Amino acid sequence: MTTQDAVKKADIVTQKTEPVADRSPVCGDALWRLPVTVCRITDFLGPEVSRVLLDRVTAMGDGSLHPSTVRSDREVDTRIRRSRTDHGFAAPELLSAIEAVQEVVELTLGLSCENTIPVYGLNVHNDGDFYGPHQDCTDAFQPGRMLTFVYYLNQTPRPFQGGDLRVYDISLPVTSEGKASWEGRTWRDYEPQHDSIVFFRPSAWHEVRPVSCPSKRHEESRFAINGWMTRTPAQ
Repeated sequence: MTTQDAVKKADIVTQKTEPVADRSPVCGDALWRLPVTVCRITDFLGPEVSRVLLDRVTAMGDGSLHPSTVRSDREVDTRIRRSRTDHGFAAPELLSAIEAVQEVVELTLGLSCENTIPVYGLNVHNDGDFYGPHQDCTDAFQPGRMLTFVYYLNQTPRPFQGGDLRVYDISLPVTSEGKASWEGRTWRDYEPQHDSIVFFRPSAWHEVRPVSCPSKRHEESRFAINGWMTRTPAQ
């Protein structure tokens, strides 16, 4: 096919796809499905540093872990969330690495973490644990959270199954008559790979898929350091 033939063919396609006046309106049930941007980095800290962190979480045992809470961190509700948390866990190595990539992450996600501080803790998921669909912030709940990050630690090969991070796409009705039901949402899953980290907007709907860990041993759990870059009320 010559270049001239190709141009003629393109013109024909354009003519055929132009809208016509009597075209039927868009169905009232039509939905936009808009993917949520997630920044995922593998081999984030490297084998030596990630091993130090993994040894730290496995050595701590169950003593400092408490049932994870929901609703402004005030209530335990195992219908929504089942896991254990240590809000006092320290991981300065991770914070230094996050600071090094923060500017690129902000540009990618289209947000600013100026005047924020990191707030984070250790979350441990073992056999049967999960966290149902939720948002990390809304206009009424934790509005100061600007950025969510989740860093994963676990033995290799992975001694559990499941535990993927599921991030739901945005679903919006195309017309004012339409409805965006929860069932209409699509999603993408991110596996909890050792020494990987994900960043996303706290307003995104997401969940932790159920974990299967037949041994039920603490050291074989799905470990995640979960936190936010947060603006204090004064800021």
